[in-house]
Amino acid sequence: MKKWFAALSLAVLGLGVSGLAQANEFEDLRTEMTAARESLVTLVVNKDKRGADQQKLVKETADKVSAHLAKMKAPAGKEAQFKELSETWAAFKKTRETELVPAVLAGKDDDAKKLVNGVQKERYTKCQQILGDLGG
Repeated sequence: MKKWFAALSLAVLGLGVSGLAQANEFEDLRTEMTAARESLVTLVVNKDKRGADQQKLVKETADKVSAHLAKMKAPAGKEAQFKELSETWAAFKKTRETELVPAVLAGKDDDAKKLVNGVQKERYTKCQQILGDLGG
């Protein structure tokens, strides 16, 4: 009886630790997404920070989020939200790479700001809301 109880206790504790680890993983992802957004905003807002170093940072921070997200799994029962998070991030990243950064580098600041303050802001906000729902 004691062995059974000890095994059950360890299993319950393991689930708690696993859930906590997963919550921390989503919190880490939230931090990475924030860094990716901030690097991009810096590129858009500061004309003197549009050089190769900032462009590299913009790409690296976005790639870090994508790589982290690709390694993660949906929490039990939240597969739909996780899928929505992945799809929303993919759309955010694609727009930034194919439309937003090229607009900034071409000096089309008004177009870039419309994207940043429009669809990209909506997607980023949606990602943050979903991360909250997932435990981050």
